[in-house]
Amino acid sequence: MASPTIALEPGWLEILRGEFDQPYMRALRDFLVGEKSRGKVIYPKGSEFFAALNETPFDAVKVVILGQDPYHGPGQAHGLCFSVRPGIRPPPSLLNIFREISDDLGVPNDFPSGCLEGWARQGVLLLNSVLTVERARAASHQGKGWERFTDQVVASLAQREQATVFMLWGSYAQKKGSVIDERRHLVLKSSHPSPLSAHRGFLGCRHFSSCNEFLKAHGQVPIDWLKIDNDEDRHDQST
Repeated sequence: MASPTIALEPGWLEILRGEFDQPYMRALRDFLVGEKSRGKVIYPKGSEFFAALNETPFDAVKVVILGQDPYHGPGQAHGLCFSVRPGIRPPPSLLNIFREISDDLGVPNDFPSGCLEGWARQGVLLLNSVLTVERARAASHQGKGWERFTDQVVASLAQREQATVFMLWGSYAQKKGSVIDERRHLVLKSSHPSPLSAHRGFLGCRHFSSCNEFLKAHGQVPIDWLKIDNDEDRHDQST
């Protein structure tokens, strides 16, 4: 993970370069190397650890959605929070996200995929707090250093002059986003979209229309939430 060889979008590399030489990051690298040497399977693959940052350059970020850690099932995680690879059945939390978009925007719930690369390419940073996980062991890489790294990502965005939308779903994301200046940015909070908590505030939150209203009010192009992983024509949105 030394900065001279890290494959990271140039804008993010400029912001985060110093982190890769910090002791915590070297310890994280040693941990991951050690886990792999013992035959542990880690998701996502190494080239996708920083996929969220590479898909959404620093200067292009308009919206931030904070997740916790990657999916730990085979073929699911590919470096974007809540997103799964094309052809993989959307997990329950993502299905609730799609349900809320449909209800909020008054559009059919007919998303063709659970892959959210189309959002990332429009400026939605899909950032997990922890960027790796061991197969079949949820939260297994928490406390190993990733949180400090992604705290720097959030802080760097919060310090920008550009008005940004932060979607903080659940207490974990809200705690991580406590550094955000709500006078400058729009901070949208609700319960997590998990089936265990979605009915306690996520469903009905109308975050997606609120986000687009804020972006338009600040002279930015709104997000086409129906554009997922391809360039097919989507339904017109009234937001």
